[in-house]
Amino acid sequence: FMQQPMYAQAPAPAAAPVAAAPVAAEAAAPAAAKLNGTVVRSPMVGTFYRASGPTSGNFVEVGQSVKKGDILCIVEAMKMMNHIEAETSGVIESILGENGQPVEYDQPLFTIV
Repeated sequence: FMQQPMYAQAPAPAAAPVAAAPVAAEAAAPAAAKLNGTVVRSPMVGTFYRASGPTSGNFVEVGQSVKKGDILCIVEAMKMMNHIEAETSGVIESILGENGQPVEYDQPLFTIV
């Protein structure tokens, strides 16, 4: 007896994330264009923390003066705590990361003016 060939349909949802990616990129582009001063960006993918521990004070606040090399936050990646330092001296104009939230590579975290 002969077997009938069987065909499986490819999963269709793979197209949905591709369509969503340009929308996310368009939404992020105008925000990046409005940032003033020196933008401190995440050097890696990880979790953003404004303080060294849950009971510790934040490293910096908006309006605070910082010197080049001051610790601004921690980005935790693969259980390693990476201190993110100020690239220039100035005043913290904005804090763009949310404590305990994931950040992407090159995502703006702070602006210093």
